[in-house]
Amino acid sequence: MSLKKDGARRLLLGIDLGTSQTAIISSRGNKALVRSVVGYPSDIIATRLLNNIMVVGDEALAKRSYLDIYFPLADGVLKEGSHKHTQAAKELLEHGITQVNPQSDDQIYGIIGVPARASVSNKRQLLKLAGGMMTMAMVVSEPFMAAYGLNRLTNAIIIDIGAGTVDFCAMKGTVPTTQDQITLIKAGNYIDEKLVLAIIETYPEVQITKQLAKRIKEQYGYVGEQTQEIVVTLRANGKPKSYNITNEVGRACSAILPDIFEALESLIPVFDPEYQQEALQNIILAGGGGHIQGLRDAIIDHLHGYGNVNVVRVADPAYSGAAGALKLATELPPEYWHEVGDVIGEVV
Repeated sequence: MSLKKDGARRLLLGIDLGTSQTAIISSRGNKALVRSVVGYPSDIIATRLLNNIMVVGDEALAKRSYLDIYFPLADGVLKEGSHKHTQAAKELLEHGITQVNPQSDDQIYGIIGVPARASVSNKRQLLKLAGGMMTMAMVVSEPFMAAYGLNRLTNAIIIDIGAGTVDFCAMKGTVPTTQDQITLIKAGNYIDEKLVLAIIETYPEVQITKQLAKRIKEQYGYVGEQTQEIVVTLRANGKPKSYNITNEVGRACSAILPDIFEALESLIPVFDPEYQQEALQNIILAGGGGHIQGLRDAIIDHLHGYGNVNVVRVADPAYSGAAGALKLATELPPEYWHEVGDVIGEVV
């Protein structure tokens, strides 16, 4: 942190703006994790109950029975074409920034992660929102942020599995190009939808929501062999009962594997032949989905024909992207940000 001539202080932020949750870390060591959801009162009674014009994050989910709920990001990017979703995105970003305790005289410089192949218009929309809150903001790809934070900048493959997207990035010692990156939209939310359908198909009487399916996936998600049965309490016609959903969880989680395998196979050849073996031994799983049980072994088994393969998981998937963004913001002066990503604002 540096003190500016006018007395203002520079605050650096690393932000991973995700479909399910948003992570923010500041250069002063503060960090916050916020569910990417905004709620507004549904009517006058709801307004009285809430005693506020809106709420963000877990509180919005907890009170969703009397709120209009907005998830402002879909497939990892801002929803376009809806004023209410744009407003919700603004509320989410503002709320997240306040959680890391900026001071009134701070000049905020933030780096924000977006899906690897986010559109130009979506990046512009996000920068426009950020420009009203920060002195300067830059957007970069989420897997690149994770790679930078881990110092895996050459001959490595990052797989960032979030709620809205699975993002792949081939790191070759330079800022990755569009040819080095792939985005899939079958990710965590897709698994949740598949799990809801699978449970209803097996147990038609069960009442199941995507939020409940998400919690089950986060606790029990697996691919491959499962030696322990998954038995959970669900409700049918209001009554609780135990259900064995082992097969349903496995089928739902495995639904994203074919696309992940195909993307990996198409990304390996972007490395020069003499570096491909090293890249295969440096595959990194980031994002919450990276901790699905058995996923690491499934990738290794599928790629066995390519040579020796090693897959590791990031230690802290919730904050790995934001930490990488902050590391980049700390080590790269804002004067050079335009050489790495799309930027709004100016250095003061």
